[in-house]
Amino acid sequence: MKKAGRATTLFSLVILLLCLPDIATAQSRQNSDMEFGPVVRAYLGYLKNEQEVVDDRVSRREITRNYYVRNSNRIRALRQVAMRIARETRNDYLPELEAVTPDEFHTIFENPPRPGTFGTGQVLSNTFRFLGTVRSVELFYIFARLDPYEQADLIEHSQQGTATTTQAGNSAQHTGTATSRPRRVGSP
Repeated sequence: MKKAGRATTLFSLVILLLCLPDIATAQSRQNSDMEFGPVVRAYLGYLKNEQEVVDDRVSRREITRNYYVRNSNRIRALRQVAMRIARETRNDYLPELEAVTPDEFHTIFENPPRPGTFGTGQVLSNTFRFLGTVRSVELFYIFARLDPYEQADLIEHSQQGTATTTQAGNSAQHTGTATSRPRRVGSP
């Protein structure tokens, strides 16, 4: 009887010791996420849920191993970038992030740029700002989707730049010549 009690106690102790690293890892991850505000924590939670979905789908053999590996690496890259942005800016805000490999550029760009032809901070297609690359087994290009206000501002500035250039060109060609637009006749 005493041997059975000791065996049970020993077995329980072994199980507890095996679980401690997992508990410590979960607590340290939760504590490390506590340095961020609610928006960033929510995004990190979203990424964790996405990883659980991918894990579940691969366990049911709904997706290929290659698809699983790529998406797990993408999630890891997005998590790394989100935490870096939050730490660097000390702000509880994240832009909408996209992590793509060069062969996936066509999924976010109508006319995909060639990798390496753009610099950090450069805006592409008035839609995405290039943030850099992250190697998470494979190389991911990280982009922040511009919000509609940023997009409108960029379009407005580019149109003003074109109008200013055109006006400057017209002034140089017609120096000293007054031009006026014909008056509109009729109802406004």
